[in-house]
Amino acid sequence: MAVGAGILLSRLVGLVRDRVFAHYFGNSDSADAFRAAFRIPNFLQNLFGEGVLSASFIPVYARLNAEDRHEEASELAEAIFALLAAVTSVLVALGVWATPWLIDLIAPGFREAKRQLTIELVQILFPGAGLLVFSAWCLGILNSHRRFFLSYAAPVLWNAVMIATLVWGGRHNTEQRLAVLLAIGSVIGSGLQFAVQLPRVLRLLWPLRLRLRAGLHVRTVASNFFPVFLSRGVVQISAYIDAWLGSFLGTGAVSALGYAQTLYTLPVSLFGMAVSAAELPAMSSELGTEAEIAQALRQRLAAGLRQIAYFVIPSAVAFVLLGDVVIATIYRTGHFQRDDVLFVWAVLAGSAVGLLASTSGRLYSSAFYALRNTRTPLGFAVIRVSLTLVLGYLCALPLPRLLGISQRWGAAGLTLSAGVAGWLEFLLLRRALTRDIGAVPSGWQRITRLWAVAILAALAGAGIKLALPFHNSLLVGSCVLLPYCGLYLGITHWMGIASLGALDRLFNRRR
Repeated sequence: MAVGAGILLSRLVGLVRDRVFAHYFGNSDSADAFRAAFRIPNFLQNLFGEGVLSASFIPVYARLNAEDRHEEASELAEAIFALLAAVTSVLVALGVWATPWLIDLIAPGFREAKRQLTIELVQILFPGAGLLVFSAWCLGILNSHRRFFLSYAAPVLWNAVMIATLVWGGRHNTEQRLAVLLAIGSVIGSGLQFAVQLPRVLRLLWPLRLRLRAGLHVRTVASNFFPVFLSRGVVQISAYIDAWLGSFLGTGAVSALGYAQTLYTLPVSLFGMAVSAAELPAMSSELGTEAEIAQALRQRLAAGLRQIAYFVIPSAVAFVLLGDVVIATIYRTGHFQRDDVLFVWAVLAGSAVGLLASTSGRLYSSAFYALRNTRTPLGFAVIRVSLTLVLGYLCALPLPRLLGISQRWGAAGLTLSAGVAGWLEFLLLRRALTRDIGAVPSGWQRITRLWAVAILAALAGAGIKLALPFHNSLLVGSCVLLPYCGLYLGITHWMGIASLGALDRLFNRRR
């Protein structure tokens, strides 16, 4: 609940940021440039940030604390921070210097002014990515001590600074100048996101001594780090291949992928990452015999998968059947109008295909990380990315020409191919973990009923949309999406598929 609440708060502010961004930029060349530029330094954040540290650092650090070896845990945290500071500083400096070559690799379809703007934005954004790596270190410390809310709510400050920058600079600047100001605001917000977590971390680790000792635990984290680093790396390469292909699909393709990604990652983060992040330190702290640990992991996985499916299934159905309403409610303003809504809807619907697989796969990966097995998820990530690349190329470039449609619709093919590959990775993870700890109940009957209820509620929402006598996007969104959510929650509760018992237990425990 704490992770979910923090993520929900930060993601809601992120949606406001994207709405303001859409108001000033729409699907323009400047929007493409900023979206592409933001991906490049974000590569550094994703590789050295939250995902990799969660997989390699938290299991070791949490286990030391569970065994009351607090001094060793503090030494490990200090050494990891020193390592991150050294490596990140070098990579930021190299990234700023090598930006022109990076642009040629990531967005070769950009030309002249669009390419030059992207280069300038990347060089500004790189230092901010380094600050976000330190923010992820804070998250690892706080998560291990079961202090979840602050780290996941901290991005609110980052998003708030970017919103303020857009509102302040949007009225009197060109799109190109506003993009530069927004990049500067992003760096400032990154610093605030790190600074707001630091006092709480210092209280847990005080006195903080930045010393680098290559002891046993540091070597364990390092040995776990590189397989996860490579795993995250190949996934990031897949995302950059999408951007690379998108740069050839015409104006608006890269920005449409960005808008859709914001919506797609909302349920992934809110439900998949929330459950996985909360379970990782708990699974890593399990003590006992091998059979007892396996039993505990199966129980936690089954409960987590039930939670994920209950919320992710209606999200996927809404993206496909009510995606135009979702997108118009959030983005339709200023330069972002009806044609943009339809285009982003197609891209978002493709993303929905693999939504349940991606969120559930995160939890399976966390179970492997808790078992100190980082190599198995790496192998399956390589398979997923390889399939994504092949299918993505075919669906993005040759397929639109064969169908006789505009090349820009190939952006939807990119997200669709990623969804198909996501299902393959999920099935491989599930089979491999079953061999290690035994079978986790699939609950396919419950999942089937969840799909049926979500589709029924979405069809009712579509009927409401057709019957409405007005077309204001905010009003339509309220009149369609709120009844959709209410129907889904009400019917599933009535059928006994899910209940609010977990919330009741939480509030009773608080009282």
